[in-house]
Amino acid sequence: MSAPDVHRTIEALWRMESPKLVARLARMLGDVGQAEELAQDALVAALEHWPREGVPDNPAAWWMTAAQRRAIDRLRQRQLHATRHAQITYEAEGQAMDAPDRDARLEDDIGDDLLRLVFVACHPILPTEARVALTLRLLGGLSTAEIARAFLQSEPTIAQRIVRAKRLLAQKQVPFEVPRKADLAARLDAVLEVIYLIFNEGYSASAGDDWMRPALCGEALRMGRVLAGLMPQQPEVHGLLALMELQASRTNARADAAGQPVLLMDQDRSRWDRLQIRRGLIALERAAQRGGAEGAYALQAAIAACHARALRAADTDWPRIAALYARLAQVAPSPVVQLNRAVALGRAFGPAAGLALVDTLLHEPLLHDYPQLPAVRGDLLERLGRDGEAGGEFERAAALTRNARERELMLARAAGCRSRG
Repeated sequence: MSAPDVHRTIEALWRMESPKLVARLARMLGDVGQAEELAQDALVAALEHWPREGVPDNPAAWWMTAAQRRAIDRLRQRQLHATRHAQITYEAEGQAMDAPDRDARLEDDIGDDLLRLVFVACHPILPTEARVALTLRLLGGLSTAEIARAFLQSEPTIAQRIVRAKRLLAQKQVPFEVPRKADLAARLDAVLEVIYLIFNEGYSASAGDDWMRPALCGEALRMGRVLAGLMPQQPEVHGLLALMELQASRTNARADAAGQPVLLMDQDRSRWDRLQIRRGLIALERAAQRGGAEGAYALQAAIAACHARALRAADTDWPRIAALYARLAQVAPSPVVQLNRAVALGRAFGPAAGLALVDTLLHEPLLHDYPQLPAVRGDLLERLGRDGEAGGEFERAAALTRNARERELMLARAAGCRSRG
């Protein structure tokens, strides 16, 4: 294998294995920053040795052993208690990696460590932006440059955000543990929020030239699937995974060959990923089986399932979607939920019904600069034949959005209305 091929192999393996490595080191050291530093040392060692010596049969074990030895050296420098040192030495240098009982125990430990890392990276003491960046760095395996490109931020800004987050976790001595049962719900909510924020930014980019950023959707889905495996009894984990699977199933149909957006009602549903839809429906069923059918993510997933089950746009069960949004508005009140409910009402009972609800939201402060408010209002007005007013709403939506593709779509709709008006 040539050196460039080895480097590409290392990059691919690192993205998969680095979260486990950082998680194990963070448990050993009690410090996320030091854990990532030592993990990076192990990566550098691989880049030095593997092009000459070849990729080892078990790359994950090679990295784990190399990193743990560095961690032991760090612990020796701290002069930790001898029993603690003996325990970690045994873990790192003890039985052979291919012993079946050790494999089973190691996988269990890694699962526990990953779960702890999820809750540390998404700790409520961190600002939301820092949680997102740190989660992508530690659990997504993304570089600082990749995170900066994904969120259209400068690399120094993202780097500072990550450094400050790790420093704050160290200063506050955040324990590397899963919260106790009494605190789990609040902390889990923060974890799920971060993962869904990452997914949403990939699914509908808030700014830039691209309509979607599939890589971010992929990272969020991967983290959601890992979390569902680590916390199989938590219904909202399955609810979020169901929602992401069902929404991501439409990816291939959401843009045309030129990259222009294709709205839901105009999409070629034969291009929706039926296997991914099946995975989403299974996850939704698991959420319901665990008593989570009324959770916020499960309700949104149930709405997405209504779309997924309709082989044609005309077959969509809009009255059920409107009812689900009404329930969601009770469970998780939000002006955005009400705006989406207005869309459903407009499809289920006519555009006038949707417009009546939208007009109650016109002075809602949280929607003041939200481009979807005039976009939805414009769509409803257009369907009512009020093209002049609709054109103005689409122009307002175009002025508010920071996404180039969405702006083009809104201006095209405005031009269509003007030509008829």
